[in-house]
Amino acid sequence: MSIVDQGGFERDRGEFARGARALVVLPDQGDARRDADARMDETAGLAAAIGLVVVDKVALRVRQPRAATLIGSGQADELAVRCRQHDAQLVVFDASLSAIQQRNLETKLEAKVIDRTGLILEIFGERAATAEGRLQVELAHLDYQAGRLVRSWTHLERQRGGFGFLGGPGETQIEADRRLIRDRMARLRRELDQVSRTRGLHRDRRQRAPWPVIALVGYTNAGKSTLFNRLTGADVMAENLLFATLDPTLRQLSLPGLDKAILSDTVGFVSDLPTQLVAAFKATLEEVVSADLLIHVRDVAHPDTEAQRADVEAVLDEIGVSSETARIEAWNKLDLVDAERRQALLADAEKRPDVVVLSALSGEGVEELTRRVATDLTASHRRYTIAVESSDGAAAAWLHSHGEVLGREEGESETSYDVRLSPADYERFSRRSA
Repeated sequence: MSIVDQGGFERDRGEFARGARALVVLPDQGDARRDADARMDETAGLAAAIGLVVVDKVALRVRQPRAATLIGSGQADELAVRCRQHDAQLVVFDASLSAIQQRNLETKLEAKVIDRTGLILEIFGERAATAEGRLQVELAHLDYQAGRLVRSWTHLERQRGGFGFLGGPGETQIEADRRLIRDRMARLRRELDQVSRTRGLHRDRRQRAPWPVIALVGYTNAGKSTLFNRLTGADVMAENLLFATLDPTLRQLSLPGLDKAILSDTVGFVSDLPTQLVAAFKATLEEVVSADLLIHVRDVAHPDTEAQRADVEAVLDEIGVSSETARIEAWNKLDLVDAERRQALLADAEKRPDVVVLSALSGEGVEELTRRVATDLTASHRRYTIAVESSDGAAAAWLHSHGEVLGREEGESETSYDVRLSPADYERFSRRSA
């Protein structure tokens, strides 16, 4: 089966048909940070996210990657036998494959082959719900396909004639396709630039408000959307599913000592996140770059939680998040760990002011997280004594909504408030009452 994407390019989609029987392969090149079984389970989860049926999982030790097939010839023969035994139509490699490696493996295994990048791009393409998300995914996919034209199209060696407005005499079809892709990518980038400018205007308005922005970040399926719903009362899709959230969601959040804050739920990160996606989703991730506070949600029940933390930090660095941006680590899924692990996590968190242990599902520890967030955001607040006319109810209400009223003293005609405010809010109140 083939489809024509928005750019007018035909590409094969038979390997992505829902219900296709898939074999997951991990070419293990000795990454000591990761548990091989957990890594294969993650890839199987990615495959299941687009409706593939995983019939087998296998890890292959690769000491010396082969330029032609990545794995050894004996290993390829073994995989071919497994494919026939399981009637697998698709083999998912948890690695990056070159176009040549992909083509050679398909010939050897007599099955469709995709790599980790192609699989993630396909998930994003299926999940993108907004016009912006679809633009971003299409741009990333075209960028990925541009280097794989030799494999992806069957008509590439035909030559175009000298007719028409496009293509000179003797221009090969592959050159024409590459030019069409470049043109389409240029148009997509212009549209996304406009999206970025619009988002920037909205962000400027919020900053003038001024309401602090808190961004939830973390590895995919760490529980960000569940925590987002718990904190805001929203009903964002929150399932035990990789990449359940692609498009950013903003909601108002009430915090002690603050008028209000804006909480942003963002796309989950993953190890070896395709560079094409990082570039394409730059406009979306600007919410993270400009946030006043990041809450890094971690799945502490996962065996690779430390490696996942490193992956998230690497992506944050790549998109330009300042190391000075305030951060809190939310060690989530406390409800899934045993008693011994629970005590160890709580003991470790006691020593770190930037860590809160919680379960977004049960609500345990969420109140402590809210308190910690409020404390961090109001760290620059100062204590002021402000006299307000007793009849000025609006001024009193303003102080209560924008600051933390610590006490008050009634006078004959004035009420003196002892209140904690940010310097910016104190200036705003002073101008208001001037």
